[in-house]
Amino acid sequence: MEIILLKDMGTLGDKYEVVQVKNGYGRNYLIPKGLAVIANTPNMKKLDDIIAKETAAEEARVDEFKAMIEKLAGQTIKIGVKAGTSGKIFGSVTSIQVVNAIKEQFKLEIPRKKIILPEELKEIGTYLAEIVLHDQAKGKMTLDLVQE
Repeated sequence: MEIILLKDMGTLGDKYEVVQVKNGYGRNYLIPKGLAVIANTPNMKKLDDIIAKETAAEEARVDEFKAMIEKLAGQTIKIGVKAGTSGKIFGSVTSIQVVNAIKEQFKLEIPRKKIILPEELKEIGTYLAEIVLHDQAKGKMTLDLVQE
């Protein structure tokens, strides 16, 4: 069964993506909970309209995105982590922790999917992360992982 996802569903797919799922999963879980709709012709036309509106709204916010990038570009974001004596972090630093640090230090709301980490951050040190808010609004920031 082909469906259109109405929300980001982790490993299944992103919002407004057309994916193939088993009939029972789509019919008994995704559609009743409002997480998806059947990918038929009328719904595909609605999807095109919705995507066009969201793209236009995003284009209108390009200046806002550029201002956010300018505020973060070249900044160092300190993230306190728990680590052992050798400098290895217990667990790893994820984009969620980076988003929380940005919110706390710069008062900016950035979606976690817009932050691209270079690799798994498993040791104390300095890393370079990329923020892609829009095709025209990209920037890099420095992450400084320090022991708490």
